[in-house]
Amino acid sequence: MNKIILFLLITPFASFSQSKVSSEFIDSIVNVSMNKFPQAGVAIGVVQDGKITHLKGYGIASKNSETSVDENTLFAIASNSKAFTATALGILVDQGRINWEDKVIDHIPEFRMYDSYVTANFTILDLLTHRSGLGLGAGDLMFFPDGADFTIDDIIASFQYQTPVSDFRTKYDYDNLLYMVAGEVVNRASGKSWDNFVQDEIMAKLGMNSSVGLYQNISDNLNVAFPHKTENNEIVEIGAYSNIDGGFGAAGGIYSNITDMSKWVQMHLNNGLYGDSLNDTLISKSNHKELWKVHTNINSDPYGWGVYKSHYLGYGLGFLLQDQGGYSVINHSGGLPGMLSMVTMIPELNAGIIVLTNSAPGGLSLVTLTNEIKDEIIGAEEFDWLVWAEKRLAHSASEADSVVNAVWEQVEKSKKTKLDFNNYIGRYKDNWFGEVVVYEKDGVLWFKSLRSPKLEGKMKFYKANTFAIAWEYQDMDCDAFISFQLDENGNGTSASMKGISPAIDFSFDFQDLDLIKIID
Repeated sequence: MNKIILFLLITPFASFSQSKVSSEFIDSIVNVSMNKFPQAGVAIGVVQDGKITHLKGYGIASKNSETSVDENTLFAIASNSKAFTATALGILVDQGRINWEDKVIDHIPEFRMYDSYVTANFTILDLLTHRSGLGLGAGDLMFFPDGADFTIDDIIASFQYQTPVSDFRTKYDYDNLLYMVAGEVVNRASGKSWDNFVQDEIMAKLGMNSSVGLYQNISDNLNVAFPHKTENNEIVEIGAYSNIDGGFGAAGGIYSNITDMSKWVQMHLNNGLYGDSLNDTLISKSNHKELWKVHTNINSDPYGWGVYKSHYLGYGLGFLLQDQGGYSVINHSGGLPGMLSMVTMIPELNAGIIVLTNSAPGGLSLVTLTNEIKDEIIGAEEFDWLVWAEKRLAHSASEADSVVNAVWEQVEKSKKTKLDFNNYIGRYKDNWFGEVVVYEKDGVLWFKSLRSPKLEGKMKFYKANTFAIAWEYQDMDCDAFISFQLDENGNGTSASMKGISPAIDFSFDFQDLDLIKIID
């Protein structure tokens, strides 16, 4: 799912004049999308000329209970939470409690990166801009899937054990864990937990009365969308992602609805001002400008590229920034198991679009519906986004299926290979992920993470010293290889892992593990 999100973050999506978008138009494109692709529910909010012009839910919030989506249905907005974290820090800068260029160790003394220079010079801005030198999604396995017991202290300690893939501040690689550290800066500077600060200092002030910082904070509100995946062209409801500890909220924990998110968008379009007469300031104009400034370059081309002939693409603070059809567009996507969202703003036109969904991949409707509405607003040339989605999904599925099927065919061929399980059985440890156990049960080897209990599954011999693990957890496709390094006696001394499917979500960063056997 985050692989889809990453694609959306780095691919600009034809010339152009503003026009009004009617609710009838939105109803029609949603109807076509939901008839074409398996989807549960969708909620859409639109702001035009600074005013909310559309708030409506479509489809179902839960297949199991057959409840409907409306404008007040809460969805997980996932990585769209990052902008709340950046805004919270901007508020603290306004209050004089922090500065953007403060060193992280001045607020979190135990913070350690992979290098002493990087540790000493890592700033609050560096927490938010995806330029740490670490790889895509580094360390995400600590909270993907949910249910692990890693704490924020574990996350803060993890970076010193991770291996960089680029020099500090030289390359964009999207991350989540450093946003969790940013949430801890909010906690230590304000004296409030990240979720309480966001709820008190942002949501309450903007009148986002139904929104919460974490799933666990939903108390008596029964109007909640549940996630769904697609199996055999049918939607299947899955469990809601819930991470009790570890500071996850600051990276992707918020639940909100289109009614509340429209108020959030209006505040940003007004450069931090809110209220009926715009007399109240949530974040100063100067610090709001910092959110919408390119801090990390992702791509640039003087000739333009993509459907919108974009010339630049960069990351601000919790927001992606790019030009599309002659306009600066501010957006971000979000993805959790069975939940995908997109928030888009066009400041010059005082316009915004919020699309919240509870299906994955859901026909990529977070992209197609956003772009169809946006194209109407900016007067873009006609482009068939549903055909685009259909081709992209078919290509991704074909590529993944061919690789995955070949792996399990090889596993089937290798079933009769005689193995000495004792060569592999034992406890292994990675410095940031902790201990895992390889054990035998009913004549089968099993893998189990001691800290992330959903990562348990049967190990099926593939070839050489490699096994394919079929996880018990199946909400997302994340089966993995484990390859053992053996000593001169044939006994396992260490192991490495990687995902099997080329379409695996990047947050399953098995490839970053370095598992060393524990000798008792």
